[in-house]
Amino acid sequence: MNQQINNQLFAFTKQFTDSAFKAHSLALKSLETVAELQLKALEQQSNVTAEFVAEAMETRDASGLRSLWEKGSSLSRENAERAVAVSQEVIAVTQKTAESLNALMQEQRQAANEAVVAPVAATKKAAAK
Repeated sequence: MNQQINNQLFAFTKQFTDSAFKAHSLALKSLETVAELQLKALEQQSNVTAEFVAEAMETRDASGLRSLWEKGSSLSRENAERAVAVSQEVIAVTQKTAESLNALMQEQRQAANEAVVAPVAATKKAAAK
C-alpha cells in the first residue's frame, strides 16, 4: 500500500515538474520574442530620430524650419503607428502563449484525472473478484 502511494506521488511529481518545465520554456520563449520585437522597434525609432536631429542641426533658414516642422509631424505619426503595430504583435504573442499554457494545463488536468481514475478502477475490479 505504501509503495503504491509512493509510486503515485512520484508519478505526480514527475508529471508536475515536466509541465512546469514546459510552461517555463513557453514563458521564456514568449518573453524573448516580445523583447526582440521591442528592441527592433526601439532601434528603428532611434535611427529615425537620429536622422531627424541631424537634419534639424543643418537647418539654417525659415523654409528649412517649416519643412522640418512638417517632417517632425509625420515622424511623430509614423512612430505612433509603429508603436501600435508593435503593441499588436506583442498582444498576439502573449495571446498565443496564453493559449499554449491553457492547453498545457488541460493536458495536466486530463493526466491527473486519468491517474486518479485508473487506480480506482483497478481497485473496483479487484474488489469485484
